[in-house]
Amino acid sequence: MRMVDLIEKKRDGKELTTEEIQFIIEGYTNNSIPDYQMSAMTMAIYFQGMNERERAELTMAMVNSGDTIDLSAIDGVKVDKHSTGGVGDTTTLVLGPLVAALGVPVAKMSGRGLGHTGGTIDKLEAVKGFHVEIENDEFIRLVNENKIAVIGQSGNLTPADKKLYALRDVTGTVNSIPLIASSIMSKKIAAGADAICLDVKTGAGAFMKTLDDSRELAKAMVSIGNNVGRKTMAVISDMSQPLGFAIGNALEVKEAIDTLRGDGPEDLTELCLTLGSHMVYLAGQAATLDEARNKLNEVISNGKALETFKVFLQSQGGDPGVVDDPAKLPQAKYIIELEATEDGYISEIVADEIGTAAMMLGAGRATKESIIDLAVGIVLKKKIGDQVKKGESLLTIHSNREQIEEVKQILYKNIKISKEKVPAPILVHEEITH
Repeated sequence: MRMVDLIEKKRDGKELTTEEIQFIIEGYTNNSIPDYQMSAMTMAIYFQGMNERERAELTMAMVNSGDTIDLSAIDGVKVDKHSTGGVGDTTTLVLGPLVAALGVPVAKMSGRGLGHTGGTIDKLEAVKGFHVEIENDEFIRLVNENKIAVIGQSGNLTPADKKLYALRDVTGTVNSIPLIASSIMSKKIAAGADAICLDVKTGAGAFMKTLDDSRELAKAMVSIGNNVGRKTMAVISDMSQPLGFAIGNALEVKEAIDTLRGDGPEDLTELCLTLGSHMVYLAGQAATLDEARNKLNEVISNGKALETFKVFLQSQGGDPGVVDDPAKLPQAKYIIELEATEDGYISEIVADEIGTAAMMLGAGRATKESIIDLAVGIVLKKKIGDQVKKGESLLTIHSNREQIEEVKQILYKNIKISKEKVPAPILVHEEITH
């Protein structure tokens, strides 16, 4: 088998066989296929696409390129959740303890963030003492005991994806549905989940800007998951404005605590209940989505979800006292209000630019070497559709430096006020199950 023949085959729109896909991925992983040939193949895939079978085979070839996590020692159906990312996306911090409170095992492998704010691990490390450096045996024991634990990404998971991702980044082939879908799903499958709930974002702050593109990606990932024996579903949710109010690590932990208590932002609460219902249903802990939602509401109102969060934090070295007293979380030195310059209605909050402003304060990493300031960030006071008066606060900036004119300018430029009332965006566009 020669790589050049396979490049020509895909270039001409023909279907690759299982053996050919395995040959490509194995060869690229062990360096027998050079970057320049893999670049040509990814460009051929970019233009010619792949069918459902090819996408599933590509995903499994990447899964099998390295280690896989065996979660069979954990009782019950292990449901993983993946978000395609966004600004103020605090869902994992809420969903983990929320569904675990109903006995659904949440064995979460998470990474650190590069971009607007930290990843799930960075956010959790805003809780003093919390750590994810635990052995696999301890991880499995904690999930069996508490139904939830989070571990850092370790070992040699999907090395083919790591190489391929870096190559796509510099060859103009990032925005290929088969390549995005197989990249995301290979990591989820290698991490050992039995079922996968996907939160596919759409809008200005999302990777996929249009509903059509988001739908295509969601369907591709659901199809891959179901084709390789993982029960998979997707929710397409809005990211035209930040989710919830808080953007920044400690600020998002506080917002997660509020949400688990039943006092969280309306949009974050609704999305968590929607995603959580699917997770509970996929885990077989409810016969219908409505029953699952009722059960989730119950553990919020009776305090069980919040108690599960406390136990989770304490089990991994964190101070559970932050749940009752969020002032124990890192606090910024300066609290600055950004005031509206005119009367009207909020018509636009450009999510990714608000995220950039938070990163400039120190809430995220511009490079892998950047040090995150866990205390800083932004808390919105208004969302799209809300009325605002001149002089009223649009948002609160939490900063450890006094001079932040550049940040203010970005914020003013990306929060638009109109004279006419604008409807709030639809939060959940679609739910895809096959």
